[in-house]
Amino acid sequence: MKYRRLGRSGLKVSEISLGSWLTYGKSVEDDTATRTIQRAYELGINSFDSANVYESGQGEKVLSKALRAFPRESYVITTKAFWPMGEGPNDRGLSRKHIFAQLHASLKRMELDYIDIFYCHRYDTETPVEETLRTIDDMIRQGKVLYAGVSEWTAAQIEEAVSVADRNLLDRIVVNQPVYNMLNRYIEPEIIPVSEKYGIGQIVFSPLAQGVLTGKYRGGRIPEGTRASKPEINQPVQNLLASGVITKVDALEDLAGELGIPFAEMALAWILRQPNVASALVGASRPEQIEANCKAVDVTLSQDTLDRIEEILA
Repeated sequence: MKYRRLGRSGLKVSEISLGSWLTYGKSVEDDTATRTIQRAYELGINSFDSANVYESGQGEKVLSKALRAFPRESYVITTKAFWPMGEGPNDRGLSRKHIFAQLHASLKRMELDYIDIFYCHRYDTETPVEETLRTIDDMIRQGKVLYAGVSEWTAAQIEEAVSVADRNLLDRIVVNQPVYNMLNRYIEPEIIPVSEKYGIGQIVFSPLAQGVLTGKYRGGRIPEGTRASKPEINQPVQNLLASGVITKVDALEDLAGELGIPFAEMALAWILRQPNVASALVGASRPEQIEANCKAVDVTLSQDTLDRIEEILA
């Protein structure tokens, strides 16, 4: 495994991270999930991602329980808050009340003293950014959180957060967690330049476009037994396939074949070509999947290959 600094912070994370969205606590048996998480750790992955909303906290429980076999200081574990966790008017968003309640609920579920990275899971238009950042700063000063992050914030929102933090002498955010893959590059024009300016790194999710960039849906077909054949995942994948990208995806898979590497490895290596990306956050339902994904850190794509990828994607 290889490691990168997270922005300009001193924290180093593995180039491949393991997440728990749509897998642990739901579609993957706990024993299999535990074997997968522990295999990831054995392979050198030190970055593990969850959120309070993932199966109402079950994802957090499964992830933290599996990691309990290892020294706490040896891994980075995250959680998030924003999405509804109840029916009450204060059971959502990024208010001081909701963050305070959700962080402590996550710590209790995970049986941890602190979270390495606490993410604002989206931008809250109903709460002042100063209130949100001051609350996280308080949690940092109390030793319950080490680093602050955001997920899917715009470049303007990130700049606002940095300005508010500096003006009020609060801890800056050090990481953004956006979607990023060959088929979704929206962070390149504005978010990456702003992040580089302020020393913020990216830990990107959906690097394989929910499996579309693995070749399993070649020709637009969705085989039985794949994740996309499940109702909760099927529609987003179908929408992507229906958008007309499958011709490009098939051409990319053919290119990977010419290079003699699995399609998923090429897709992950393409993401890791970007210096502002610290880690690609993957999901895995079996140990073999995480073993395969980790091989991408040893793949370096030549400029000629990168140019051919651009031609296909153009």
